[in-house]
Amino acid sequence: MRSGVCALALLWGTLAAQAQQLSAHGTEPRAFGYYVGDRIERELTIEVPPGLKLDEASLPRPGQRGAALELQQLQRESTADGLRLRFVYQLFKSPPQTETLEIAPIILRFSGQPRAQDLRIDAWPVTVSPLVPVEAPSRQGLGPLRPDQAPLPADTRPPQQRLLVEGIAALLLLAYLAHVYLLTPWWARRGRPFGQAWQRLRGDAHGDFQLVHEALNRTAGEVLFAQGVDRFVAAQPRYRPLQAELAEFFQRSRQAFFAVGPGQDDGPWLRQFCRKCRDAERGAA
Repeated sequence: MRSGVCALALLWGTLAAQAQQLSAHGTEPRAFGYYVGDRIERELTIEVPPGLKLDEASLPRPGQRGAALELQQLQRESTADGLRLRFVYQLFKSPPQTETLEIAPIILRFSGQPRAQDLRIDAWPVTVSPLVPVEAPSRQGLGPLRPDQAPLPADTRPPQQRLLVEGIAALLLLAYLAHVYLLTPWWARRGRPFGQAWQRLRGDAHGDFQLVHEALNRTAGEVLFAQGVDRFVAAQPRYRPLQAELAEFFQRSRQAFFAVGPGQDDGPWLRQFCRKCRDAERGAA
């Protein structure tokens, strides 16, 4: 009877001890068929006895990277019996030939009653294949690097035609501006009455009153006499500063045409007077 009781107590103690032990199970990723850049997910469900609590410092931290794998995400979820962990790794190695790597083992620490415990999550194999073979096939087109293909010639006719049209338009615009701002004013100045008279008087040593009379008549639009100077100046205000010299011009002209005997040399004065009239004429342009 006593031996039966002892056996029952021993069985009960064994079951109680097992109930206080950590356990883990989960979904492991496939162990083959991976290439560089692939993501690998590993999910674990851990049964945690009452009184134990996970030490957060024992969890791996996202961003930790080994020679081939990097832990990018770690998701934690509480369950009725403990907790669920989901690890997401990314593969960063492309071996020259098929190679088996390992997801590193994890040791999780739990503190509490009746005693602190460690839970080891074993490593898991991952087989990685190369993206391309080490040596390319010798078949034509798959061997050594081929020379670069020459670029297709660009059709330059549209920009050339556009440049031609723009150049012609620019030349026409320049010709118009030159005509308006250079040729027309120059021709107008040369075609003005006093401008023409000045050109002819410049080479005349003695001066010709008739040339200046003609310029005055063309400017006034009528035959201008001495008594019409005031009316002329009122109609042509640009000649107002020369009003006194206009009167003197008619006086000198009368003497040159009607004086008896040799008169004075009016050539220098007449040329200077004509130049002043030309300048006044230009100032009105």
